[in-house]
Amino acid sequence: MDNKQRRDLILNGDIYKVIITLSIPIMINNLIQTLYNLADGIWVSKISSVHFAATSFVWPVNFLFISFGIGISIAGTSILSQLIGAGDYEEANKYSSQLVVISLIFSICFTIIGYLLSPHVIKLMGATGDLAEYSNIYLRITFLDMPFMFLIFNFNSIMNAQGNTVLPTVLSGISAILNVVLDPIFIFTFNMGIAGAAIATLISRALLAFAGIYILFKSQTMIKPTFKGFRFDNEVIKRIISVGVPSSIGQTGSALGFMVLNSFITSYGTATMAAYGMVNRINSLIMQPAMGVGAALTSIVGQNLGSGQTDRVREAFKKSSIFTIGFSVAGLILFLLFDKEIVNFFMQSKDDLEVIDQGVSYLRYITLSLPLMGMFSVFQGIFQGSGHTKYSMAMEVGRLWFVRLPMILIFKHFTDIGSTGIWFSMSFSNLIICLYGLAVYKRGQWQRKVIRTV
Repeated sequence: MDNKQRRDLILNGDIYKVIITLSIPIMINNLIQTLYNLADGIWVSKISSVHFAATSFVWPVNFLFISFGIGISIAGTSILSQLIGAGDYEEANKYSSQLVVISLIFSICFTIIGYLLSPHVIKLMGATGDLAEYSNIYLRITFLDMPFMFLIFNFNSIMNAQGNTVLPTVLSGISAILNVVLDPIFIFTFNMGIAGAAIATLISRALLAFAGIYILFKSQTMIKPTFKGFRFDNEVIKRIISVGVPSSIGQTGSALGFMVLNSFITSYGTATMAAYGMVNRINSLIMQPAMGVGAALTSIVGQNLGSGQTDRVREAFKKSSIFTIGFSVAGLILFLLFDKEIVNFFMQSKDDLEVIDQGVSYLRYITLSLPLMGMFSVFQGIFQGSGHTKYSMAMEVGRLWFVRLPMILIFKHFTDIGSTGIWFSMSFSNLIICLYGLAVYKRGQWQRKVIRTV
């Protein structure tokens, strides 16, 4: 399918066909990214449960820094897709060039800051002993791949805005296979332990970034950044920032919330931390369809709003909701039927059986909210695609800071139910925030365009 055919499909084709065509490659791409983490987790878990806990413990810290890149990427997809929908390709090229330069500058700064601050942040989060040591090793190396991550975000953003979700998936697949191959080599053959897992991921992502940028400049695409005579355009940067910052704040607020959440979880012991990290990895697998639909909605909403087809956007929301809830219910049934078998498969090390027990308990609680988590992704797709990222920010931040964390504190200090309070709070917060998302959608303010189109 060429670029013209993709645009015509998004603007005029059957909505179910559009959702499936765009979301399936994104689902596969998301699955591949999840396999990155799963590969690290499974190989690292063969060393010990403490090593496994370290990989989960530092994730929010790294995510805190890359949240800006994610926010700018979301802004790029939203703005570029609206410009494509309106047929203004020259303006889209200008925006894409500014997008790449801004992202690269920030990513280099974040790499330096993150590498220097890693041990201090880990200490502030309450890690001690082996957990602190392994966390610092893993986190510092993961910070080195940040410029490559930001370039990957840019590539995916530009391609997704055009409706080309296949090419990013193919490149991610090759990178993931390389990562799976390199993991055991660096971890065990070179005897590098947890550092080897991080280095394998670094190499895989660097190669993916170089391949993506090369294709972007050499292939025939609707949007092609150009840096000949490049100058910063204040008006363009202002528009990117105005759309990207709320999303970045939402991602940052979420990352900070998960850092605080991790400190709460760690206070219950390493076994609870390991169970939490393990189930989150399992859950991320079953949520791929919903996340794929949400991401596909970003370009569907953007292009159709750009061309003035608001009714078509509403139709896309309804059909995406049906699609997502159906997959989520299927996952719910699967998890409830095979909870113990699933947990035992993903926790290879059996040095602490309490991890298995707590993992099964958490899996049962979070399973009940799978349809709500699916709708969370759909609402995010609507608000991010329309460029009204303040609503997606409110959902990200509100779920953690105003519902989940306060509930966990209440359960921790006023009850004796232990880690069960964490698991219940995680599920219940999804219900509250989806009710908020539905209320915002019904008001309809997200329908206003965020950029002037020709």
